[in-house]
Amino acid sequence: MRRTRLKHIGVTAILLLAGLGGAGTFPASASGNEASATTSAASTADTASVSAGLLAAMQKEFGLSAEEAKARLAAERTATTLEPKARGTAGAAYAGSWYDAEAGRLTVAVTPDASRATRDALSKAGAAVRLVEHSARQLDAVSGRVDQLDAPSAVAGWHVDPQANSVVVSVVRGKLADNDVQRFLTRARAAGPVTVETVAGAPSTFAAGTVGGDPYYTGNVRCSIGFSVHGGFVTAGHCGQAGAGVRGWDGSYIGNFQGSSFPDNDYAWVNVGSGWWTVPVVLGWGTVSDRLVRGSAEAPVGASICRSGSTTHWHCGTVLGKNQTVNYAQGAVHQMTKTSVCAEGGDSGGSFISGDQAQGVTSGGWGNCSSGGETWFQPVNEILNRYGLTLHTY
Repeated sequence: MRRTRLKHIGVTAILLLAGLGGAGTFPASASGNEASATTSAASTADTASVSAGLLAAMQKEFGLSAEEAKARLAAERTATTLEPKARGTAGAAYAGSWYDAEAGRLTVAVTPDASRATRDALSKAGAAVRLVEHSARQLDAVSGRVDQLDAPSAVAGWHVDPQANSVVVSVVRGKLADNDVQRFLTRARAAGPVTVETVAGAPSTFAAGTVGGDPYYTGNVRCSIGFSVHGGFVTAGHCGQAGAGVRGWDGSYIGNFQGSSFPDNDYAWVNVGSGWWTVPVVLGWGTVSDRLVRGSAEAPVGASICRSGSTTHWHCGTVLGKNQTVNYAQGAVHQMTKTSVCAEGGDSGGSFISGDQAQGVTSGGWGNCSSGGETWFQPVNEILNRYGLTLHTY
């Protein structure tokens, strides 16, 4: 049966059988030293090598010409390389950074403690410099204090927003006046600089019942493969507990969850064996060519990013924020990355990738791919470092 399937759908099935980070179902930050142990440097591939499918997806998502899409990808690669260097240059004065799509470069926020020499060095390196009041360290401390509070279900989550230079608390639209929400916000504001935004819906995880497609299964839940690692693949923690068996699209045994954490985190890894193998590829589902994975350099806020999952396949958007706390019904999950990419039930655990750099595994969100929505992912470098895994790269 497996051989027939491979012959019928070619590379797509091979990649899924390999336990790749390609297909998925929808139901933390690494330090520079940690990332260096598990990632390769951002791709230095010439923009001429960018696939026509990826350029078409970029043009459709962002309203760009082919040349503009190439230029954006090149600028994002530059920003991705610059961001960790800028953090080191700014030191204690660092207050966050983000990719400015209109300017085509990285913006770095610093506090007034930053010397003129520091600011000049950042500008000389190619970054725009913005002066703000609170450092990233201060805002992280505020977010940590908010993490200690019990949030009502109408609070969708909170995160450090470098552009707002505050901790932003997201409240479901129409619920802002609720007494429990107001009590939470009062306590949150006491923790430090906090601003409030309203969002269309509360986040939920995206596990799904067993349906057709190219997923993996555990029990009666379908979830998606995130990224291949040596010996297995990474995925979302809410998809299965440690020890749970995993079956592939054809029902054959793949392996077991070797580690899993949810809530607090949303990550897991599964060992691969019994005739299955791993490949450093993410499925493009015919929308774009299948993507080779070359590393896991972390893309900055504002960069373009794409997701692959077994329910809604390939969709792209933008990185909206990092180090966010997402308040699911099952409990809060910390250090998540927020995106404008849509997803649906069954996409959980699937791949988030920027260019050829692995970013994370799909966790949850709100909305769908018909009317739109937002999705959070668990950063992949945290998973690799937590379990001592090595990303399978090309």
